[in-house]
Amino acid sequence: MAMFSSSARPSNLNAALPLPPTKHGTSHHSLMVAFPSSSKPKRSNSSLGIDLLSSSNNKPDDSWGYWRTAVSLFQFFSAKGKDVNSLKQQLLEAIAPLDRGVVATLQEQQRVDEIAQELEAVNDVKEPFKSNLMNGKWELLYTTSQSILKTKRPKFLRPNGKIYQAINVDTLRAQNMETWPFFNQATANLVPLNTRRVAVKFDFFRIAGLIPIQSPGSGRGQLEITYLDEELRISRGDRGNLFVLKMVDPSYRVPL
Repeated sequence: MAMFSSSARPSNLNAALPLPPTKHGTSHHSLMVAFPSSSKPKRSNSSLGIDLLSSSNNKPDDSWGYWRTAVSLFQFFSAKGKDVNSLKQQLLEAIAPLDRGVVATLQEQQRVDEIAQELEAVNDVKEPFKSNLMNGKWELLYTTSQSILKTKRPKFLRPNGKIYQAINVDTLRAQNMETWPFFNQATANLVPLNTRRVAVKFDFFRIAGLIPIQSPGSGRGQLEITYLDEELRISRGDRGNLFVLKMVDPSYRVPL
């Protein structure tokens, strides 16, 4: 998530989550919080992103139905014949050289999505937001979200360190954490829509890990957990983004 600037006043908050590509193919958002590059509340030019929301300024589209149609019976039956560990290994190998998605070509994005869909088809955890497997600190390995990747920016203005997201299903709290070079954080409340999908509303930010800022209340979106086990999580957002995360600390708890 290295996506905040170090300025002290937020101009807007946007949060987006992972979903499959839309029919028109390019509009993707992720859980992100934007801050201006100066103290004046002008257009923001940096943001903190991870795997939670869609922009509250965007109207819902038909991404959800389109993606679900794309997960065909053929994919379901083909995945059933494969070992889950083998599919996970294929996914990790496919995303390993992609710099969290920054250098992924369209073909590589499609390949990652195909493997993700195969894993989603054999997901044993049908109600992830009732599972303790959700709890803990996850590292973002891959995303299609340009809100996080910021590929049009110079490298030194992009997230270069690890990006984490923590979730606690018992308190319905989530936290996004950037590391090098910005060390920004954002926390959010989760509102279950069903046992797989939640609405997300940001309430608090911490700039450079130190300066606390209350949310203006405009950051919200949705997230669906499509695959979950003790070491891997796949999520899709309501604007088409795909997120792949690995568990790094199951004992971590999100601050209240």
